[in-house]
Amino acid sequence: MADQPTLHTGSHDLPVSPALEAFMADQWAATPLPADQRVPGHAYFPARRARIAEAFPGERLLVPAGQLKVRSNDCDYRFRPHSAYAHLTGLTGEEQVGHVLVIEPDGEPVLYLRPRSDRAGGSAEFYRDRRYGEFWVGRRADLAEAAGLTGLRTAHLDDLPKLFTTAVPTRVLADVDPVLDALAGRPAAEHTGRDGRFAAALSELRLIKDAWEVEQLQLSVDHTAAGFADVVRALPAALRHHRGERVLEGAFNARARAEGNGTGYETIVASGAHACVLHWIRNDGPLDPTQLLLLDAGVETDTLYTADITRTLPLSGTFTSAQRDAYELVLAAQDAGIAALRPGASFRDFHRAAMRVIAEGLAEWGVLPVPAEEALREESGLYRRYTLCASGHMLGLDVHDCAKARAETYLDGVLAEGMVLTVEPGLYLQPDDLTLPPALRGIGIRIEDDLVITADGARLMSGALPRTVDGIESWMGGLLADR
Repeated sequence: MADQPTLHTGSHDLPVSPALEAFMADQWAATPLPADQRVPGHAYFPARRARIAEAFPGERLLVPAGQLKVRSNDCDYRFRPHSAYAHLTGLTGEEQVGHVLVIEPDGEPVLYLRPRSDRAGGSAEFYRDRRYGEFWVGRRADLAEAAGLTGLRTAHLDDLPKLFTTAVPTRVLADVDPVLDALAGRPAAEHTGRDGRFAAALSELRLIKDAWEVEQLQLSVDHTAAGFADVVRALPAALRHHRGERVLEGAFNARARAEGNGTGYETIVASGAHACVLHWIRNDGPLDPTQLLLLDAGVETDTLYTADITRTLPLSGTFTSAQRDAYELVLAAQDAGIAALRPGASFRDFHRAAMRVIAEGLAEWGVLPVPAEEALREESGLYRRYTLCASGHMLGLDVHDCAKARAETYLDGVLAEGMVLTVEPGLYLQPDDLTLPPALRGIGIRIEDDLVITADGARLMSGALPRTVDGIESWMGGLLADR
């Protein structure tokens, strides 16, 4: 954040002669952004900023977009702004690296950014800087353009250090931007509690989605459903490939990049016993047509909202008897969980409802060594050997949205109209589990859907994808017949 920033050039950068430097500084046409261009959903952002300012009156609040992270040598990971920054500014692009939203003690928001370099002003950044230069990574907005896009007052990022020359009560969304953390004296014991409360408040601000957010999530869900259809169409080629899981991953991810920003999380393509690994993302296995495929994937929109949907599909197009029995138990559990969703219900109610069905089914199979009621007791939980994780979570800008919210407002809180969440019970019957009959070993099933809480219940957002055994078989058959 110096007046003359260091150019981030590569180790093999070619020298620039004075003649070339002078030539590069001249004869460029003006290319302004359209004057009426605004960030999508721009009308919703002032109210969000006002709410967070009202929660901390008289304090300065800093919300960073984050910094680039090195993947290997001089190659960075693709940049995505922090969700809290995107939620308060509407800025979601890769050019937001290092930017910081500051809400002043009087409530005024100011966006500190690295503006587009002035080609005629003596800076060589635009063609020499491989990390930030326009010729290398694309155009950034200048200060006036950024103000027009967002409706915010803007300031140069180089001016940010001046904020710390006066004693003003300050909260920082810490552990996002190491440059800002160092500037603000984070981490330090005297700041930890204050900053933690700020992080929680930013998460809680997203618990209830506004109408525009629900629209964005529905768009993400719709694109994800199209991606699932792409995967089914890719099955014949994938079944012939020695790493068929990767072929299917590529099919879904192509849809995610074509329709949105990419995937909202690493796509899980788990065939056979790989489905018993909850976060299987290696996706390097072959496909066996006698087994099931667990596909857990979500498209992230350009506005950074993600879906999170799972379907378990028979690779042959038809469930076997044992697969059908296991699937229908999970489906019954999901139905029970969905039925428990309504405003005022405890957030944990839908999980409890789903797990009761699972435990009772396992007991009927003779798998549990104790009755279902006993297995469901907190001091027991033996049913969890076969279904280890929770049955759902909040959804939004993060796949596990609002994760920093206080327990009393989220996990131990109640549902309210406008919340968006997943319901996703599963059975993970490990291939080496001797408590199971051989026919059930190595079967992993999860059914996951996205729902928005309404005034009198919940609306299934992902209903375009079938959930029943017969529906899945018919859907798959139709897609494969069309090839």
